[in-house]
Amino acid sequence: MKVVSFLPAATKMIYDMGLQEYLYGVTFECPKEAADMPKIVRCILEGKNYSSVEIDRIFSASKAQGKSLYWVDDVLLESISPDIVFTQDLCEVCNIDTVCTETAVMKLSKQPILVPLSPNNLHDVYYCAITIARAMGKEEISLNYLANIQKRSDAILDTLRANKAPLKRVMLMEWIEPVYNCGHWIPFQIAAAGGVDMLSNPAGDSIVTQWDKILKYNPEVLVIAPCGFDIKRSIEEMNLLTSKNGWDNLEAVKTNQVYLADFDMFTQPSVGTLIDGIESLACMFHPEIFKADGNIAKKFINYAQSLQPV
Repeated sequence: MKVVSFLPAATKMIYDMGLQEYLYGVTFECPKEAADMPKIVRCILEGKNYSSVEIDRIFSASKAQGKSLYWVDDVLLESISPDIVFTQDLCEVCNIDTVCTETAVMKLSKQPILVPLSPNNLHDVYYCAITIARAMGKEEISLNYLANIQKRSDAILDTLRANKAPLKRVMLMEWIEPVYNCGHWIPFQIAAAGGVDMLSNPAGDSIVTQWDKILKYNPEVLVIAPCGFDIKRSIEEMNLLTSKNGWDNLEAVKTNQVYLADFDMFTQPSVGTLIDGIESLACMFHPEIFKADGNIAKKFINYAQSLQPV
């Protein structure tokens, strides 16, 4: 059986479940585990260091013209001749969508099974792991995988309850300029970590959010995790936020509760990365209760601390 993943989250879950022996091709932005895999999907933004504003402008223009940011290496895909192709139809900014995938697959001499993964909430993401493993004839592996993930999630909830931790007023930004709120599964992650984001759009798309609205909401904790950006990349763009009128008056700023986090814990919907995100959020919301260690400690940083000389 030969499997191709057009979705970084699917690739990550395939590796997490130990099913990578069946994987023969991935996208240019798949996780480090797949660094040596053939890259079938490429992007016109690949290798470029565009700003938030430029990326938003390029995408908007591409969408208006009915063009895709992504393209498929048809020759490479034909040479692999996959049996299964995992794709998505949720966000045409983050990854190649099912329509583009179908166009590429139609050209193949052997037609593979297309398996779209388009989760809207956290439960959907968990079920994607089952969908992936089931398509590969390995459903039991996914059930064991999810059982371990559930233990980690339950431990957070039990700790919050034991400490009678108050619900924190939170905002998580999926983009810096323009500012986008968070959507889909991220509000559920926030809830699982002991917070509530009243500016979010649970199970729906993230949308541009006006700065005045954010000032009125005045979050206690502000998490900045732009899609596709790691901590270092986000720091380069922080002036776009800190220069805004009223930034210094935000409660999160005044109490040093502004955090930068790697995107893959939030906008890459693989089960393992999202539970990392929940554990990280719990540390941000309630540092007096939760302590980050190991890999989690490297995935987010307090913005005030990032300004201190090393």
